[in-house]
Amino acid sequence: MSLSHTAAEYMLSDALLPDPSGSRSKGLRLELPSDRVLKFITVGLPLFLVSLAFAREFSAGSQISCFSPSNFTGKQSAYADTACWDSLLHHGFNAEGHAVTKSLWALKVFPYSLLVVAVLMYLPYLLWRYAATPALHSDLLFIIDELDKSYNRSVRLVQHMRKVQQASTEPEQFWEEYERARQERYFEFPLLERYLACKQHSHSLVVIYLLRNLLLLLFLAATCLYLVFLHLNIFFQDEFSCSIKTGLLQAEPHVPPLIPCKLVFFSVFQLISLTVGSVYILLMPVVIYNALQLCQWDKGLLSVYEMLPAFDLLSRKMLTCPINDLNVILLFLRANISELTSFSRLNAVNALRETTADKQDFDTVVDFMTLLAGLEATKPKY
Repeated sequence: MSLSHTAAEYMLSDALLPDPSGSRSKGLRLELPSDRVLKFITVGLPLFLVSLAFAREFSAGSQISCFSPSNFTGKQSAYADTACWDSLLHHGFNAEGHAVTKSLWALKVFPYSLLVVAVLMYLPYLLWRYAATPALHSDLLFIIDELDKSYNRSVRLVQHMRKVQQASTEPEQFWEEYERARQERYFEFPLLERYLACKQHSHSLVVIYLLRNLLLLLFLAATCLYLVFLHLNIFFQDEFSCSIKTGLLQAEPHVPPLIPCKLVFFSVFQLISLTVGSVYILLMPVVIYNALQLCQWDKGLLSVYEMLPAFDLLSRKMLTCPINDLNVILLFLRANISELTSFSRLNAVNALRETTADKQDFDTVVDFMTLLAGLEATKPKY
């Protein structure tokens, strides 16, 4: 008998979760994996392409090539290139023969506009980091700690039940007391459950998360519209007619009124704009999916933790409209599942409960531990 008691004590001691060796706050993920990928692509892609454009500009030298008259000297040709690059005005004629000018300045500021795009794409992340992350961090620390502690409380409760049962001279009286305690819900740990229930009536995190995705979607759409505007108005004109008869050269008779020029970097900017626009269009459904996942509950996590005594948010139908802070917390708990040491053990117990022939033998982890501890042998059959 002593050998079985010792084995049961060792088993229950091994079932207890060890205290976390380090600080959990350092390992918490405060961004969902999809949001992290979105931030990396939306911010990093324009910065990477702009760096390539600037590297080509510094290595290739002049970004414009003008066909100056043959009587121009080298300095005059260089002056013509500089003047046309500074003005970037196309002089042409419309269908009626009237002279018109068209500014191509958007090409000059295109690399800098991509820098602005990268900054705009970083703003939703800053909003989430400074407006929602502190509250989410404290919520996750408390909930993860309480979930693991609730599991340990269940195991310690079974350890205490074993000691009481061994000291009891009447086993039937012990099990009557146990059944009465279950009916009167003495085993429940209501702090965590009530805290999660209160989060259903809070909407600060969900509003910030939806605003983050809405801003990101708005910036993606605005960037795509800006690139479409550039392609329709400017990115099909790599050659233009430039006028250098200004200033001191206005009265010079040997200076032609217009000289043809060609933009050397034009194909590079076309490729950059097409790449950014295509990737951003593909990312829009991902942003929409991130926002729509708040329209349904992630019940898998809570269903596993219903093995804890009186933790029955699902069975008592306390989960109402999913658009609240609790659903956001559940998403981040799923992303931090590695920090939940009790999840894997409860998941294994839940799998055993689903496969057992007699599911009435154990409803909670307390019942499962009593069976493993050998208390079931003396439990009277009703």
